[in-house]
Amino acid sequence: GASEEVAPPVQQCFMVPKKEINVVSDMAKWKRSQAYADYMGFILTLNEGVRGKKLTCEYKVSEPIEKLVALLNTLDRWIDETPPVDQPSRFGNKAFRTWYAKLDQEAEKLVLAVIPKHLADAAPEVAVYLKESVGNSTRIDYGTGHEAAFAAFLCCLCKIGVLRVDDQMAIVFKVFNRYLEVMRKLQKTYRMEPAGSQGVWGLDDFQFLPFIWGSSQLIDHPSLEPRHFVDEKVVNENHKDFMFLECILFITEMKTGPFAEHSNQLWNISAVPSWSKVNQGLIRMYKAECLEKFPVIQHFKFGSLLPIQPVTS
Repeated sequence: GASEEVAPPVQQCFMVPKKEINVVSDMAKWKRSQAYADYMGFILTLNEGVRGKKLTCEYKVSEPIEKLVALLNTLDRWIDETPPVDQPSRFGNKAFRTWYAKLDQEAEKLVLAVIPKHLADAAPEVAVYLKESVGNSTRIDYGTGHEAAFAAFLCCLCKIGVLRVDDQMAIVFKVFNRYLEVMRKLQKTYRMEPAGSQGVWGLDDFQFLPFIWGSSQLIDHPSLEPRHFVDEKVVNENHKDFMFLECILFITEMKTGPFAEHSNQLWNISAVPSWSKVNQGLIRMYKAECLEKFPVIQHFKFGSLLPIQPVTS
């Protein structure tokens, strides 16, 4: 049928060999690439899609969305089946490697369960992003680069037509939110180290995107202003509606001491007058601190769906 013809030609993912390209020109090449343009376009489209909307509002849930949630539920179940092991060091529980090995083995099969049969050829490439999105099994760490791989995974599913324009809210509220829950469980269970953490100068040890999309959700809110998110009562009463507050709740559960000390950047953001200003500032910060930092982006994979070739306009 016609749908078969639309399926893009799929090549195996490949990495740009680091030895041949020095860091600076490599970053310049990345910023000019089709991959960067598509990825950023995807992030910004979703940013608009959730603007002013609560997590609890009504939205369309398509079959692929349900299947993606089922995939994440499987990852969650594997955590229960792989308890942490006794070991001398407090951080980086080695049981994560066992959990990860299972994902490594099953990733393609998991992706095949989400995509229609005529797109099966895309599964190996799409599965690469899924495997990259849960942390590093050698270092037992997790950070914004891994989070970016999950967004790239979802972006690829959009590019091959599995996810559609009217799935926007469900992509963020149902799939990405479920992903965050599973990642928080991984981080807690296996005491994962933050990858490339900037300590108190980072926004958060592990995530960035839920702050962008979460601040968009709060734009034009009748009563909640940025200054309110450091108020424990406000967070407790509203976190089920807003991703941003859900993130704040998780930070306060994981860290002790005054908020201004353990999360200095977020504390500074609470002084910004409006959520739209917060949102714009976070998008700028995301580009500068995550997407344009070599340690974060050096592991990003390029293939036929997210090509390194320069944007053709």
